Amino acid sequence: MNKTDPINSAKTRKPHSRRTVLGLAAGAGVAALLGVAPSRAQTTTRLLQKGNTMSQKAFVYTELQISVPFAKAPWRDVSATVKLAPGFLSKTWFSGVGNNSIGGLYSFDNIKNAQEFVTGYFPSEAKKFGVAHNTRLFDATLVKDASLDMDSPHFGLAPTQAPGAFVYTEVQVNVPFEKAPWKDRNPVLKQQPGLISKLWLSGLHTNTLGGVDAFDTLENAQAFAINDFPKTAAKMNAAFYTRVFDATASEDASRSTNSPYYA
Repeated sequence: MNKTDPINSAKTRKPHSRRTVLGLAAGAGVAALLGVAPSRAQTTTRLLQKGNTMSQKAFVYTELQISVPFAKAPWRDVSATVKLAPGFLSKTWFSGVGNNSIGGLYSFDNIKNAQEFVTGYFPSEAKKFGVAHNTRLFDATLVKDASLDMDSPHFGLAPTQAPGAFVYTEVQVNVPFEKAPWKDRNPVLKQQPGLISKLWLSGLHTNTLGGVDAFDTLENAQAFAINDFPKTAAKMNAAFYTRVFDATASEDASRSTNSPYYA
């Protein structure tokens, strides 16, 4: 683990510009997250990906309460069906570390189509497997700038490398994203060992804060989820939800459904 103080070291970096912290109606707990530092400028040499990455308006997170090694999962059949869903743009498949749960992160062209997916198609798919499930719906339009600042390929930046693991996070707070301290949180996250990119998430109707973090290795992803993120949630005085997924197990499936994490 990095033994330097990420907040203080972030403050000592030479800034391109100063950013001020937005006031948060949620209280001082969220403000404890802040490590004031400038955002990293996006390099102009990164080529924008082609396709529908810029037209997405909603993200959907899913997870089935099931234990199936991903190699034995019927992902080919499921992928063929999912691609027919109205407004579907992409899916990154998830394979749960330790429990072999199956899920994914989807992008849709609008919120209406995403809502129909989580209320219609996905419950019927879970019913076929005879298992309970978890879905979350997020407004993609709110998080573009914050996610681009963290090299998220969901908004057109070409990925720098294939991820080894994903971490899903969600904090039980109600903070409209325009009041979220992402400009000051991002520099701290950028010093997290092994972090490749972060997609910020803002809950539809709930304003929960979360994200999908791509890591180079499973070890670094687990260290973040187990050792570091709980400290962040504690500073916010909030309950939280984390999941760690093995990206290598589901890479072929994710490529088949246009996941932006793969060039």
